Amino acid sequence: MKNIVLTGIKPTGQIHLGNYIGAIKPALKLAKNNEYQAAYFIADYHGLTKIHDREEFRTLTNGVAATWLALGLDPEKVIFYRQSNVPEIFELNWILACFSPKGLMNRAHAYKGIIDSNKQAGKDIDDGVNMGLFTYPILMAADILAFQANMVPVGKDQIQHVEIARDIAESFNHQYGETFILPEYIVDEDTSILPGLDGRKMSKSYQNTIPLFEEPAKLQKLINKIKTDSLPPEAPKDTETSILFTLYKEFASVEETAEMRKRYENGIGWGEVKKELFYVMNRFLEEPRKKYKELMANPEQIDAILAQGAEKARSRTLPFLEEVRKQIGVSR
Repeated sequence: MKNIVLTGIKPTGQIHLGNYIGAIKPALKLAKNNEYQAAYFIADYHGLTKIHDREEFRTLTNGVAATWLALGLDPEKVIFYRQSNVPEIFELNWILACFSPKGLMNRAHAYKGIIDSNKQAGKDIDDGVNMGLFTYPILMAADILAFQANMVPVGKDQIQHVEIARDIAESFNHQYGETFILPEYIVDEDTSILPGLDGRKMSKSYQNTIPLFEEPAKLQKLINKIKTDSLPPEAPKDTETSILFTLYKEFASVEETAEMRKRYENGIGWGEVKKELFYVMNRFLEEPRKKYKELMANPEQIDAILAQGAEKARSRTLPFLEEVRKQIGVSR
């Protein structure tokens, strides 16, 4: 039986270049590897920790699904589903919560980050923290463990979530015997944290992102806003520290990347680099952008694809949850 590789993205904002380069592109590469059974899901209920507007929630959820499909994910070859269409995940969430120490949740990076921000702002430490956000790692563990995922591709800042899933699984296994597979995380060492327009990490929180399917004119304007240093055009430039080069190599051919590297060494103006970056990005995104728009205009098509994927997902999660129920003494 093939190892399962599981990837999920939550709908809390427009998909941006950081999402694509850090998560989507590596995951699409894995989908082409026949050694694995790849599974992809839209983590819509994770988004509920922040998004409480019905129409926005629906649009963002569809946007994540449309992004995967527009970029070439084949739902016939992988398992592609919406989290909320798989109820076993949420029953397992409660079971796992009963094996999750509060101290473990206290140490979760996202929660600690909010506490630190609140302290600095002189607010109550739990200001803005709902229980969904606090127990977020347990639901993520349920996503992973319900599917018996062997491997979970993550960014370096998400490793802790897989480690928490392992801790909870080990606690359950210690009590009831080997039930859950202990997942391993996969980190693409070649993928660095992508800087945003202002030089900080590209994040919706900082409002410094470049939306993936931005219209060409707006895309050009956003690229022109990317922060650069004051080196003159004739000065050699460092490709290793350049956000422009980091972006360029993700969309250019091998030959184009080699040529741009030479131009950096010989001296090139930032304006020229931005012009070339826009060209290769827009060239790559032209067809996916068109496909994305078509899908967003036809939400029924998205629903049908995800419903079909949920059937595939539940063919795995439902029998497994029956095993878990038996282990804890719940009979049906």
